Amino acid sequence: MVTRLYSHPIYLEHLTPPGHPERPDRLRALNKVLEDSAFDALDRVQAPTGDETTILYAHPQTFIERVRNTVPEEGLARVDSDTTVSPKSWEAVLTAIGAANAAVDDVFTGVADNVFVASRPPGHHAERDKAMGFCLFNSAAIAARHAQKAHGVERVAIVDWDVHHGNGTQDIFWDDPSVLYCSTHQMPLYPGTGAKDETGAGNIINAPLSAQTGSDHFREAFNTRILPAIDEFRPELIIVSAGFDAHHRDPLAEINLNEDDFDWATGTLMERAGSYASNRLVSLLEGGYDLKGMSLSAGAHIRRLMGG
Repeated sequence: MVTRLYSHPIYLEHLTPPGHPERPDRLRALNKVLEDSAFDALDRVQAPTGDETTILYAHPQTFIERVRNTVPEEGLARVDSDTTVSPKSWEAVLTAIGAANAAVDDVFTGVADNVFVASRPPGHHAERDKAMGFCLFNSAAIAARHAQKAHGVERVAIVDWDVHHGNGTQDIFWDDPSVLYCSTHQMPLYPGTGAKDETGAGNIINAPLSAQTGSDHFREAFNTRILPAIDEFRPELIIVSAGFDAHHRDPLAEINLNEDDFDWATGTLMERAGSYASNRLVSLLEGGYDLKGMSLSAGAHIRRLMGG
């Protein structure tokens, strides 16, 4: 497998208040793990700046301008009680979108079999016209639309294993059967969405997990709900909203996964990508707020992407 990694120093310049869980140290911790010789074969590329017009694939112009106008010239500004922006946030989020779209291009042109995008801020809570939950724009949704518009893809599957439900991705694709959205997440928990009966146009598959459950329940949810839905849908591209906050060390949730669970889940999705999508898989970093738990889990995920 040829695995590409997109990163960029600008992601460290999206600043949040002291003590905020979504902080630049998340990427510094991951970068430290990726110094190991096991990752020598990674094709490491600096993320490109995104085309601003592609944000319109998932968000209206009025919302884009509202976010842009919130970015301060100095200091921090609040988008909501949990979400802040700093002077470099616009550049950071545009580069995150650029990396996600470039990753899609890479797997369709054969430059890479799969790609991991180590960016921030995350995106899966960003609804069509609302920024929230540390997220400004929904990179996974934009990338899915980019695949459809630029590469003629008819069916894209987005699999979200972040411990918090991706309400934004669900909102954007609620009535769009060309995109399958599958999510495992703790419930009840922020943002309060993600019940099994939230099914959209039959393209939304939610597999909520109860607090204090672990590997067995997570794998059962994958085997009984997520994977059968993917098998029926037969996607031409799989996008992973790869949050690692379901790790047992994470301070913002109560699901007890470990690195092996993320390795296993990665392998199951790679098998489906091999069966239906010529191995095409794009993974975007979402949550994960314990530095050790997140970085080791992301490392296990990337190692499996590299190893097949």
